[in-house]
Amino acid sequence: MQRSTHSESAGQAAPAWVARPERSNQWALRCIVWVALTLGRSAARAFLYPISLYFLLFAGEARRASKHYLRRVLGREPGIADGFRHIHTFASTILDRVFLLNGRFDMFEVHAHLDETARTLLEQRRGCILLGAHFGSFEITRAYAHEVQGPPASVVMYEENARKLNAVLKAINPALAQQVIGLGKVDSMLKVEQALQRGEFIGILADRGLEQGGASETCDFLGAPARFPTGPLRMACMLKSPVLLMAGIYRGGNRYDLHFELLVDMSESSAGGRAEMMRTALHKYVAAVEQHCRNAPYNWFNFYDFWK
Repeated sequence: MQRSTHSESAGQAAPAWVARPERSNQWALRCIVWVALTLGRSAARAFLYPISLYFLLFAGEARRASKHYLRRVLGREPGIADGFRHIHTFASTILDRVFLLNGRFDMFEVHAHLDETARTLLEQRRGCILLGAHFGSFEITRAYAHEVQGPPASVVMYEENARKLNAVLKAINPALAQQVIGLGKVDSMLKVEQALQRGEFIGILADRGLEQGGASETCDFLGAPARFPTGPLRMACMLKSPVLLMAGIYRGGNRYDLHFELLVDMSESSAGGRAEMMRTALHKYVAAVEQHCRNAPYNWFNFYDFWK
């Protein structure tokens, strides 16, 4: 994997994924929640077909980004069925979020795969940082932690997206809104540190940077260079936290696979070796995300030009 470090000055324009407008509103979200919780999951899933077809036909930018990604991960020219399946997989995880946020973990068949370190951290209720991507479902991870009576799982994210997510959570389950920590505030790092000291899990989707000039490294991903932010690993280094990879993979129907594996334990780092530990951990993270994409290609939910 080839890497080159970028650390341009801050204050530049936000990256494409931040600037893209939302295609939803609170009324639509409340409608979806009502349909799901009133008519049930099977009935609600019937609505996913026309919704997916609509986005396939009319969301041109997302369709082009999907085709670009699928061409790389599948190693062939994707057809209309591939594009539809990609969008439908995304829509399925969004619908399932409604039930998971309402504590309906019993509706799903979940298989967890934990390496020895991840299992030990869960059993000891030791705080750690979970690095995921816009891949599969984070909510199935949060629900699993609750189901096995593990530590609470909060998510750290870009402040504007945190505001939007909190609005969604309040529409579904207001008690969970407090489990979102927005970045960019004076007390953001303090909140993360306090949560780790309480033995909680902190989830970060670490495949997107927050600003055009943010520190990042360019890594080879699915055969082409792409930028990955280094901020999440710098945070773990500052807080001396273990870092796990997390992936909640949707397998169709009501089935999910959960994967947790150690990337690096920053509590064991020395001042002189931290930079190399972070580089090695980022290398391992990108390689693991690529492997999961190849094994479950329709679970990748970055519907913009990721390699731009």
